[in-house]
Amino acid sequence: MTPTRPYVLASVAMSLDGYIDDNSGQRLILSNALDLAKLDEIRAEQDAILVGANTIRKDNPSLSIKSPDLRKRRVDSGRNPDLVKVTLTASGQLAANSRFFEVGAAEKLVYCPHSMTETLQSKLGPAAHVIGLSSPSPHSLLEDLGARNIRKLLLEGGEKMHTAFLEANLVDELRVAIAPFFVGGGAGQKFVQAARFPFDKNHSMKLKSIEQLGDMAILTYHLA
Repeated sequence: MTPTRPYVLASVAMSLDGYIDDNSGQRLILSNALDLAKLDEIRAEQDAILVGANTIRKDNPSLSIKSPDLRKRRVDSGRNPDLVKVTLTASGQLAANSRFFEVGAAEKLVYCPHSMTETLQSKLGPAAHVIGLSSPSPHSLLEDLGARNIRKLLLEGGEKMHTAFLEANLVDELRVAIAPFFVGGGAGQKFVQAARFPFDKNHSMKLKSIEQLGDMAILTYHLA
């Protein structure tokens, strides 16, 4: 029997002109306190969280659930207070002292080309479980996660990862938080790169909800 792949919820915060980061060298803050609290609630409902290796290198995120109440609720239900953390790397350029690896008691899974598995596992040591894939892709990653009993996966970026999963039509739900400003200047990372997406002007996504959190608009779409 083929394992069921995880339900994938992609979440992104972006400016009105579609940027998730600028070129200032400092992390661009897009979410307000209300949106961050809501995202914490969403994280607490998931089994695992996925970001690209470039996001780990650039932003050094902890990807942890911040609320003590939400963490306690997970423990009370027999779950780990932390999410399984997942990343996919083509270069193997990851540091074991990144907060991705150092924060949280749950497992850290690193997917990479099969040829670099041993080298990367030696580099990261006990900080992570490195999994080599003969053909690394969103499909193969989800297949392996399904076999590990991951049923709900939160995809938080970045640009390359969102593009790959959306282009492969492997996102079931999309949450877009829009900050009330423009980045401008034509520089920085956008939500997605140029690609051939299954949802275009002739194939629309289904709008599930619209929510206001302070001065931010939150759009949620069904893609499945």
